[in-house]
Amino acid sequence: MFKKDSTPSLADTKQFQAPWLLHTAASRSGILSLSKLWPWGVIDTRTQNTQEHELLAQGGITVVGSPTTPNTETSAHSPVLAEIMDVDIDSHGNYIHTLVIRNGGKSIEAEAQPRHNLVMTHGYFTGVGFFYRNYYDLSQVEGWDIYSIDWLGMGRSSRPTYKGCRAEGEDKRVSHAEEFFVESLEEWRKRMGIEKMTLCGHSFGGYMNSVYALKYPQHVEKLVLVSPIGLPEAPPDLEERMRNGYSPSNSDKPKDGEPPAAPSKPSMQRVMLFRTAMSLWDRNYTPQWLVRSTGPFSRRLIDWYIGRFSLLTEEQRRGMAAYSHQIAMLPESSASALGDILRPGAFARRPLVGRLSAITVPTTFMYGSHDWVEHTGGLEVIRRIGGRVATHLYRVPNAGHNMHIDNPTVFNRFLVSEMKGVQVLGEMVVGKLIHIGVDLVLLSTALAGIRRSTGLKLKPDSLVESKDMQSYIERYLSLGEMAMDLAASRMGSSSTYFTRDH
Repeated sequence: MFKKDSTPSLADTKQFQAPWLLHTAASRSGILSLSKLWPWGVIDTRTQNTQEHELLAQGGITVVGSPTTPNTETSAHSPVLAEIMDVDIDSHGNYIHTLVIRNGGKSIEAEAQPRHNLVMTHGYFTGVGFFYRNYYDLSQVEGWDIYSIDWLGMGRSSRPTYKGCRAEGEDKRVSHAEEFFVESLEEWRKRMGIEKMTLCGHSFGGYMNSVYALKYPQHVEKLVLVSPIGLPEAPPDLEERMRNGYSPSNSDKPKDGEPPAAPSKPSMQRVMLFRTAMSLWDRNYTPQWLVRSTGPFSRRLIDWYIGRFSLLTEEQRRGMAAYSHQIAMLPESSASALGDILRPGAFARRPLVGRLSAITVPTTFMYGSHDWVEHTGGLEVIRRIGGRVATHLYRVPNAGHNMHIDNPTVFNRFLVSEMKGVQVLGEMVVGKLIHIGVDLVLLSTALAGIRRSTGLKLKPDSLVESKDMQSYIERYLSLGEMAMDLAASRMGSSSTYFTRDH
């Protein structure tokens, strides 16, 4: 079931040849790629392991079996041990790439007693490595096991062929995409033997975790949505604005007391750019396709993308760029599902704002202070939930969409508080169950005392018609008789505190 991640010998090294032929739709249209001119992009397992392990080591995580030396960002502490495995989820060779931290990172052995489980899911175009600045702090919360997965067809998970349902209508298109990810997560949960989990998902991961929690609430203790995409309804004129070269949020705000000014007419180049982008998006082209299609220049694109994380050190940016480049080079798969889920402008084809109003598990939202995803979507969901379940919303200061990278200190503090909240809730539930159990025993004992002193007893057949329920009531009443006999026996043996009436 598990394929452990290890550094293979050169003879055993598995290689992935980045597929330089473009998306089939592009090939049919006759589009050529620079990648056809250079045999670029051979990625072996040894390199993938090394780059992933080195990035994790920057956050103080030691992967078992890796020669990489960790350097914790809080250098006074010892590194945390993690295990990386590929978890088989079907008989077709598909697997979920998984990072596991148990026992606070002190060992990799599973403990027998029940524990809380935090399952982290990444956003689009990323993987388990993008949480490297968070694992250390989260692993220090006592009583928790930490899991982080690459979505099926993304990161370093297996890359099955993803066949969308674009031609079968929008509802079928969305349902197929959601089922692809949600059912693979559910199968992974079963294989890992996890009964309950706190799901923490970033961006795309937040969207899919929401859909999972709506379908399988019995397996979710809490839902933590980190800048989730797909919440708000799309503006009614979205497609028209995009075709005409206006961005979805481009509405010139008037000054106080003045009527709205008409937006300036965009240039022809901008109109053509927007229309081309809409066409490519709708046909399921992906950023990964763009990276792969540029051949030897692909790493420059990744360096430019990672360079946006200005708060990272040069070493951290190099590590993230190397990791991001190698997962971008892997074969095309479920990344193309993004166009099945979102319209141009990143608005969901089936928005979550209405769907999440039916959520039945505690739900928390987190947004960066200058996040491109508006926190008002989370506020609207909270308003619609109306207090039926516990909800919170955090704003992480000095952070954008990737707040777990931009400001890990505050992000980790918020998430740790949510994890501890689950523990407190669990302790409260256990306390209530104990309290209810004691009350039921006392009531049964009182009924037994009334029967013995007056001869009056409860008639189960007058309460319920079911013979099974009547049998359960009889057993419950006999519990009171046993408690009465035990109490009488103990009291009778203690002449110091009790005496009999004569």
